[in-house]
Amino acid sequence: MRRSGRWAAAGLLAAASGSLVAFAEDGAPPANTLMDMRRAFGACLAQTPLAAGSRVTIAFMMKRDGSVFGRPRITFARLEGDADAQARFLDEARRAVDACLPLRVTPALGEAIAGRIFTITLGRERPGSGA
Repeated sequence: MRRSGRWAAAGLLAAASGSLVAFAEDGAPPANTLMDMRRAFGACLAQTPLAAGSRVTIAFMMKRDGSVFGRPRITFARLEGDADAQARFLDEARRAVDACLPLRVTPALGEAIAGRIFTITLGRERPGSGA
């Protein structure tokens, strides 16, 4: 598995982490509220559907400019399948997050988010699993 400097960490962290690249729709205004930020991030992440069954929660801090501060870390992982399927899921999750950061934010929102910890859970339960 390939590791970038920003995501390098021990074990599953390196494989599962990612960074969020932009609320990058051309002409879209920068996020001005936490809800705007959530919608933009969610819309970006929705463009990369992940296989059902595995889930991972990634925690990260943001800078005033909407980029990631420090190293994101996995706070929860439930992985299904063999080692290759698990590695593939973690790599896809990392790439999905990388494709969505930095988020474009207004200066006011940037002040509010600087140094705050955010979490995002990627993946979903298998249909009919009842969990």
